[in-house]
Amino acid sequence: MTSKANNQPMTPKSPSPATRIAELRQQIEDANYRYHVLDDPDIPDIEYDRLMRELEALEAAHPELASPDSPTQRVGNAPSAKFSEVRHAVPMLSLANAFEPQEIHEFVARIGKETGDFEPVFSAEPKLDGLAISLRYENGQFVRGATRGDGATGEDVTVNLRTVRAIPLRLRGKTPDVLEVRGEIYMPRAAFERYNKWARENGEKTLANPRNGAAGSLRQLDPRITAQRPLSFFAYALGEVEGLKLPATHSQTLALLRDFGLPVCPQVTTAKGAEGLLAYFEQIGTQRNDLPYDIDGVVYKLDRYDQQRAMGFVSRAPRWAIAHKFPAQEEATTVESIEVSVGRTGAVTPFAVFTPTHVGGVTVVKATLHNADQVARLDVRKGDVVIIRRAGDVIPEVVRVIEERRPTDKEGNPLHPPFVMPAECPACGSAVEREEGEVVARCTGGLFCPAQRIQALFHFASRRAMDIEGLGEQFIAALVEFDYVRTVADLYKLTLEDFLEMKRRADEVTGATPATAKAGKVATRWAENLIAAIDASRNTTLERLLYALGIRDVGESTAKTLAKHFGALDPIMSADVDTLRTVPDIGPIVAARIAHFFAEPHNREVIAALRANGVHWKEGAPQRSADGPLAGQTVVLTGGLAAMSRDEAGDRLEALGAKVSGSVSKKTSFVVAGEAAGSKLAKAQELGVEIWDEERLLAFLAGHAS
Repeated sequence: MTSKANNQPMTPKSPSPATRIAELRQQIEDANYRYHVLDDPDIPDIEYDRLMRELEALEAAHPELASPDSPTQRVGNAPSAKFSEVRHAVPMLSLANAFEPQEIHEFVARIGKETGDFEPVFSAEPKLDGLAISLRYENGQFVRGATRGDGATGEDVTVNLRTVRAIPLRLRGKTPDVLEVRGEIYMPRAAFERYNKWARENGEKTLANPRNGAAGSLRQLDPRITAQRPLSFFAYALGEVEGLKLPATHSQTLALLRDFGLPVCPQVTTAKGAEGLLAYFEQIGTQRNDLPYDIDGVVYKLDRYDQQRAMGFVSRAPRWAIAHKFPAQEEATTVESIEVSVGRTGAVTPFAVFTPTHVGGVTVVKATLHNADQVARLDVRKGDVVIIRRAGDVIPEVVRVIEERRPTDKEGNPLHPPFVMPAECPACGSAVEREEGEVVARCTGGLFCPAQRIQALFHFASRRAMDIEGLGEQFIAALVEFDYVRTVADLYKLTLEDFLEMKRRADEVTGATPATAKAGKVATRWAENLIAAIDASRNTTLERLLYALGIRDVGESTAKTLAKHFGALDPIMSADVDTLRTVPDIGPIVAARIAHFFAEPHNREVIAALRANGVHWKEGAPQRSADGPLAGQTVVLTGGLAAMSRDEAGDRLEALGAKVSGSVSKKTSFVVAGEAAGSKLAKAQELGVEIWDEERLLAFLAGHAS
């Protein structure tokens, strides 16, 4: 281009910083999309790095143009002290497992019987061996990511997920108001090998296998460490959705996710009937070792959503999907010894210690033998060569003894006798007894047994119990070893000086000298934090306290049921077995264990000491939900309420007998739809479920106020 005035070439006008930044972001995101979604990169790595450096320089020079969805925002946040909890709007369910072809035939036949379609179409997908996560996008922008956790509640790992390049920070095209994407974080095999090679060359700790590498990397408190790990992601399902009409099938939904810029496993396909599923299983099995990522089976999901809805759910698993697992991986090793451990409830469990053996990417050194009956069934002895298996590719177990390789004396007799469970607890010397009809033997020492004491204290302090942050097993073991704590109530008598003295004594035993001590200083912040955490736990709820006490077979759900039914602790402590059996979902065995726990004088003394040491728990009037006006009815809450939170509304409905569910089905009695209700409202309308607005809910609650 030339100037008419002087015939001199004109210099092209440079784009503004805002324009260039927008161009660079688009180029980088397009490159990510082509690499992770289309598997068709169009620029070399060096060009990608050049674009990123240019963008970083421009954003540094123009901080007013910063944006949370910029590719540069994937790295750099400061370390976090802990992960906060995230409650999933739609639970992340688990899957039933199948191992044999017959189970797949039965699965398909059951679907045919209930839907009338005996050759249904399924989405068939590799079962990735990584970590399940949920990504939440609002108006197309990534706002939060969480682990699966227990299915209802996970951990907020947003800052770490931002470092994963396969996860788009902004979706492509026209996006819905809310889109929760479920998928798997994994570590590609080649990237895993490259990372371990680098780690060995630089004196860093190597990763055991890709699965552990993925899970451990995502749960780093410092996202800068996560950013160094070669993580990737595949999407495979949806959670909460608002502002989007979904396709009729799961396979069409996966195609839609690809259009949004989310990577989906390329081995996903559809298959028809049981024979189609088994053919896919065989095909993937032959490809397994050549795939760029680890899998431990395949997953079959009914493709049509209307058929999924017709099948529904059982417990915490869908009846329209199943995981078909590959045979577990096995190796031979030698038993060096058989020992026992004592658990929190006094269970004395035998376990075998092996010559270290590599099985499926993990070095195995021991495995549980479960109980004395299992040891006798296997007839496993010291010195035996055994076959061990990582059942489900995770839990090591002893499969069988290779008897012909058993060591013998000159006469051919076994060199080692059969294993016998100890008559006395190895931790406290108390008698080990086995109740009639039970397979597990238990130490009778109770909280007086140091082994049980450590585990009981660890459970008491855990996040879902009293939530004493920072009080880990190492500190608890030292507190017990040096006799600072004998019961959980003793935690609330500890002083700063106790913790500092305990640490000094522990360092003397190990011969360790902290750097601060070498410098003539005493570090106290850690102890101050522990004292503060213990103080913060003094105010809790009755259900948390009941769970924290470690009553055998009383988990979180049973603790919540007891708290609601009785309202206060004293009535629970004085209830006999017959009274406890009137509580919903509590059978005779659990009732007997609760009654036995509170009948023990030392347990009552612990509770009295907790009260004396300033521990308080919220109590209220009993809630006899089975007798309420909503008894037997299932209610779903969706959208925002103006007068109260959804949790409060749920509690009040449960107090009137309702079961509050997180998903709408044909069994839902009515849906309470608040402000900005989304997909649950639409589903209720589709199924013809009765819908209440907030005004009707408030009127109903007012009419049934006690």
